[in-house]
Order: sequence, then C-alpha cells, then structure tokens
Amino acid sequence: MSKVTVKPSTVLFPVPTVMVTCGDNPPNIITIAWTGIINSVPPMVYISVQPSRHSHHLIKQTQEYVINIPSADQAKLVDYCGITSGKNVDKFKETGLTPVPASRVKAPLIRECPVNIECGVKQTINLGSHDVFIAEVLAVHFNEDVLDEQGNPNLDKIKPYGFCLRDYRVISDKIGTYGYSKK
Repeated sequence: MSKVTVKPSTVLFPVPTVMVTCGDNPPNIITIAWTGIINSVPPMVYISVQPSRHSHHLIKQTQEYVINIPSADQAKLVDYCGITSGKNVDKFKETGLTPVPASRVKAPLIRECPVNIECGVKQTINLGSHDVFIAEVLAVHFNEDVLDEQGNPNLDKIKPYGFCLRDYRVISDKIGTYGYSKK
C-alpha cells in the first residue's frame, strides 16, 4: 500500500471531548479537544487553550480548572459551549447545566457530566497558537450511576466520545484489554 504525504497538521484522532470549567464569579465552560494525561505519579493532565479565549484569562488568573467528561448524549451542549463565548453569555444558564461546588478548587464541577477532574495548574507553556496548562489532578469525581458493582467506572455508562477531524465520534466496541496480546 502506498502512502500520501500531506502538510503537517493536527490529525491525531480521536482526541477526548471535554468541558472545562474555570473561574468562579461567574464560572465559565469551554469545550476542549486538546487534552490528555501527561504524567502518572503525581497524576497530571493538560489542556491547550488559545490566549484569545475568555477562559484562558480565567485559568491564567486562578491557576485551576475542572475537566468535566461529558456523555455522548450531551454532545449538542458540548458543541454549544465550544462555539459560544462565555465573555457575554452565562453558559450554565443557557444550557441548563448545573454548577456544583468542587472539593479542592473554586471552579465548579458540572453535575450532569459523569466524570469531573479537579486540577491545579503547575506550569504554563506557550507553544505558539495555544498555551498548555499542565496541572496536577487534585480530586476525581464520578456520578454514582456510572460505576459498576465494584465501584469501577463503566465506560458503557459514561459514554465518552472524541473529536475526529471536525466530527464528534462515539468511542465504543471494546477490541481488547491491556496485555491481551501476551495471553
């Protein structure tokens, strides 16, 4: 099979689709697709935000944020939060999402999101078009209804999804488990 070379671009996919809450008076929601795990011990994550975004200023000021992992059923709300600026719009009010006090940061959790990750910024790196906010995970919350009988997260109940070349795509069908290639 032959390969076709194209110009360098951001074609890594899928990438998680999350709603990040930041600020507290009033709080804002920004949709982020450029996020991920960056370290295990201590647990650390990152988000990349353009400096022109309203949320960038809030995160820079407070040095904290919450990554809220939505369910595929919430894709329309997530899209709205990504295309609407929180500078002049209260996204909680407009979407009907519920802010819930976090345990370690001032930014709220989103009640309706099955997973919430409280984060404290440790470092900010400017990479050109975006600043990367590297943060330590301070607390993780799950909605009770997405946990199995042993208290573990059930991805079929969480229904996370990804952003792929401008489309939202469901992450489904398990194709293996860690280490299955050696069994």
